[in-house]
Amino acid sequence: MSGIRILDGGMSRELQRLGAELKQPEWSALALINAPDIVRKVHAEFIDAGADVVTTNSYALVPFHIGEERFQKDGASLIALSGRLAREAADASGRNITVAGSLPPIFGSYEPENFDVSRVQDYLKVLVDNLAPSVDVWLGETLSLIAEGEAVRTAVADTGKPFWISFTLDDGPGQVNGADPKLRSGETVHDAALWAAGSGAAALLFNCSKPEVMKAAVTTASSVFQEKGVSIDIGVYANAFEGEQDDSAANEGLHDTRADLTDDVYSRFACSWADAGATLIGGCCGIGAAHIHKVADALRTAGRS
Repeated sequence: MSGIRILDGGMSRELQRLGAELKQPEWSALALINAPDIVRKVHAEFIDAGADVVTTNSYALVPFHIGEERFQKDGASLIALSGRLAREAADASGRNITVAGSLPPIFGSYEPENFDVSRVQDYLKVLVDNLAPSVDVWLGETLSLIAEGEAVRTAVADTGKPFWISFTLDDGPGQVNGADPKLRSGETVHDAALWAAGSGAAALLFNCSKPEVMKAAVTTASSVFQEKGVSIDIGVYANAFEGEQDDSAANEGLHDTRADLTDDVYSRFACSWADAGATLIGGCCGIGAAHIHKVADALRTAGRS
């Protein structure tokens, strides 16, 4: 298969590697406040590694991380800055790089029970309005339930830009290599793909879960799209978290990463996702520029990208 686009990898550890401070609750948002040049450099390093898409560092720019008061006071300017930094890195590259505007789960990662449909648009609007001048496509990412995807669809409907939706998967012991993949809400990937098929989304992706659960999700989504006769890209960007993550773990400290998930091993997973039908492939937490370089090289060597 040809035409695969390479996504970037996880932002936080690359920020830390280059000298930015990370601490809770601000997390990666702290680099926008204290070290914006490092944010731009991370984007540039992912592009140099072979990424065709870079994602804005807006994931932590929600009250969950920066607090309600700071969000109301500084949220708009920080969100706009995250968009500009990604755009500057993309434009400086001399390549046709897509900038994806990260629209995170507003009420916390891996926490579908906290979703509040009555409040979500108030926060998404600030993200959308301030990222819009800089981005080419919207990326609702690390979403745990279908209703979060619908909220993103609603928030970007009037922007004239395409949107991608990325769900995080249940990657507990019973789900690894399972035939019935599920979102962290317990909803099935089959139902999420059915929703995506009628949503107008340009792509359905799966992220921030173990590599081992991704292929089944790609296969399920591909089957649904074939049955419905729709052409929607499918994507994967897995994480490198070590051990089992509970529902709050994505919002805590810097987790240990798997020693076994080398760039070579990760690239083999990436090739298996491509074989299953994925056309957007990158990395999430713990997947750095070295991994992305190896993925891009492996897929291009195989004639897929």
